[in-house]
Amino acid sequence: MTNSEFEITGSASSASSRLVPENERVVVTGIGVVLPGTLSVDRFWANISGGRSQVGRLTRFDAEQAGLPVYAAAEIDGFDHHPFLPELTDAHAAKYSREILITMSALAEARRDAGLGQDAVDPRRLGIVMSSSRGPFGWWRDVLTGADPGAFGDKGAMFRGLPGCPASLSAVYTGAQGLVTTVSNACVGGHQAVQLALRELRSGAADAMLVGGHEFPIVPEVAACYRAMGNGVLSSERREPSRAVRPYSNDREGFALGEGSVVLCLERESAARRRGARIYSEILSAASLNEAAHPTTMDLTGKVTASVIEDALADAGRGAGDVDYFCAHGTATRYNDIAESRALRALYPERTATALPPLSSNKPVYGHTFGLAGIINVAATSLMIHHQTIAPTINFTTPDPECDHDHVFEGPRPAKVDLAVSMSFAFGSQTAVVALGAPS
Repeated sequence: MTNSEFEITGSASSASSRLVPENERVVVTGIGVVLPGTLSVDRFWANISGGRSQVGRLTRFDAEQAGLPVYAAAEIDGFDHHPFLPELTDAHAAKYSREILITMSALAEARRDAGLGQDAVDPRRLGIVMSSSRGPFGWWRDVLTGADPGAFGDKGAMFRGLPGCPASLSAVYTGAQGLVTTVSNACVGGHQAVQLALRELRSGAADAMLVGGHEFPIVPEVAACYRAMGNGVLSSERREPSRAVRPYSNDREGFALGEGSVVLCLERESAARRRGARIYSEILSAASLNEAAHPTTMDLTGKVTASVIEDALADAGRGAGDVDYFCAHGTATRYNDIAESRALRALYPERTATALPPLSSNKPVYGHTFGLAGIINVAATSLMIHHQTIAPTINFTTPDPECDHDHVFEGPRPAKVDLAVSMSFAFGSQTAVVALGAPS
């Protein structure tokens, strides 16, 4: 062993300093999913790869009564946490919210999918990082409007009102004693949660991290906020809710609201290999940038986003010419769609539109989930690498002339996917990307 091969690291979350390889790889070994019509990683892959939209008719609130022309959403119907959380007593569960129980279930499923048993990792070296754009907004909405007059009437109110409780109560349930925290940074939060977890693992502070997102925005006030931004932001599709979200199409109307939770199990590769874990993908790098420019509109030249992608690829020791696929933010809003297309053109200035790498969006399947969106992207991209198949962008009609490149409209495409990049953009002038690779 030489000093160039290993470094001594430690943190408050580890019992002692550890010898960790300098270039230790981080891999995805588990995926837990609780989304509309989706309670397993296999169903998630079937819906993503098969283009099976889970966006349907909005039922969570009365849009007509609210005066909102919003008719489509991706809703979770009738969720039962018991199969996922068998050790959680009903007395404890009664103190938690639907959001907490769904997130805890996704996390428990990620750990089960990874095969990460209670004895597989030192609890002091297992952490949790979550992302949520708005936290328990629905609960607070009911409290402040009087829709739930008894909301403050029991000790569970403290749990239900805190945005960090899905993470902290998951830690109590699963025994995670490392870093446990929640990021709230709009739509880039999921990628930033991955970035934080990557730092914990590479520093030697953790052996495994459970990284996820949870978002439950289907309430009239959130819909009203996006409708106030004008037409083309939140879809008003009424006749065919499953076709409400149409990225890169000339007749797009915007996104539909979606809800749920997805959690990834990230591990240092050496630990995963020791226990014979199945590996979906490798997290090569993550990069985040605040443009410090317009608060609601991303860079429309494409150059800033291209530079962030280049930084992430350079950190991974790769280049733009190596990328096989881009998982888009893909909100079906005009600025997002053209900004992504221009970013690809800036990244590959010598290529024609037809020669750009394929780029697809999963938001027509699950809607826009804000703080959860980046985690869905990383989960979907990990599975595309695992199955060597690119998932399509569904609901395409006629392409926007600025988006006349490869969006995999024809359906799932078998392909060599060795290197992929997931992109996200957010209000506040934020851009974040995660680069993923095939496990070696």
